[in-house]
Amino acid sequence: MKMTIPQSVDEWNRRGEDYLPGLLGIEFQQVEEDLVVARFSVRTSLMAWNGFLHAGSVVSLADTSCGYGTLRSLPDGASGFTTIDLTSNFLGTAREGDVVCRAKPLHKGRTTQVWDAEVISENSGKPMAHFRCTQMILWPRPEI
Repeated sequence: MKMTIPQSVDEWNRRGEDYLPGLLGIEFQQVEEDLVVARFSVRTSLMAWNGFLHAGSVVSLADTSCGYGTLRSLPDGASGFTTIDLTSNFLGTAREGDVVCRAKPLHKGRTTQVWDAEVISENSGKPMAHFRCTQMILWPRPEI
C-alpha cells in the first residue's frame, strides 16, 4: 500500500481530525523533516480529576508530533513506521492556556528514527515535559 504524505499543514491537521489528534484538539503549526510544532488548549477533558493536566494528554501531544515528523521523514520506499520505545520526564504542568510541543529528530536512519520533544506551557514559558521515542521504519514485504 502506497502511503501519501500530506503536503501542507492544513492537510496534516485535516488528516488527524477524526482520530486522537482531533479528539485532543491538537493543532499542527509546522510539519517539516527536522521540526514539528504543535499545540493544544488546556481544558477539563485533558486534565486528571486532581486538577492537573493528564500525563496521557502530554504524552499524546509529544508522541503525535514525533510520529508526524517520522512520517514526513520516511526514507524513499519505506511503507510506514511503528513506535518501539518512548520515555517521558515530567517537569511541571499547566492548568490553563496553551501547551506547545516542539519535536526534532536526534537520529534518522534507514531502520530507526529517534525523536526528542519538549512540551512547554505557553503561559509560563517553562518546560513541562521532555519526551523521546524510537521509531522502527517499516519496509514492504516481498511477495512470496
